[in-house]
Amino acid sequence: MGDRKAARDSEFQSFVIGRWPRLLRTAFLLTGEQHAAEDLVQSTLEQVYVAWRRVGSADDPEAYVRRVMINAHARKHRRRLREFLAPKDDSGLAREVADTGDRIAQAEDRDALLTALAQLPPRQREAVVLRYWEDLTETQTAEAMGCSVGAVKSNAAKGIAKLRAIPGLAETVTQGGRSR
Repeated sequence: MGDRKAARDSEFQSFVIGRWPRLLRTAFLLTGEQHAAEDLVQSTLEQVYVAWRRVGSADDPEAYVRRVMINAHARKHRRRLREFLAPKDDSGLAREVADTGDRIAQAEDRDALLTALAQLPPRQREAVVLRYWEDLTETQTAEAMGCSVGAVKSNAAKGIAKLRAIPGLAETVTQGGRSR
């Protein structure tokens, strides 16, 4: 019995170590603040640890954990009428450490993009983050958000349209002829 628990704990620890940067980045993009992102990931991992036997045997444990995290963020948002995503200064945005392969991290106007993203309504922000930052398919995004593919398409399109409408940001996002 103790060997199985130790093996399960080891498997969970390996999962956390391997996925922590990506989970933290997603949480940061959802919350807009480093400390809130860390709290969101921690509380998500607490919930997941309790059910790790079920989660670890799922087809895609990372998708399962991402869904738990999005649900936790949505519950918190529903409790408060107004969510202040961007800190008064940009110190929280500047402390985020990007993955080495993150092309957006290399953009000079990253802070402007993150500030604009933080101004989107929560569902649009979730759709944009999961589709374009996490590069999930529409189906995977719909599963993570707990909605239909049509709702993902609608929220993502509205979110991208709002981002493109911000003066100066559209040129930054579409630099080099690339746009989504």
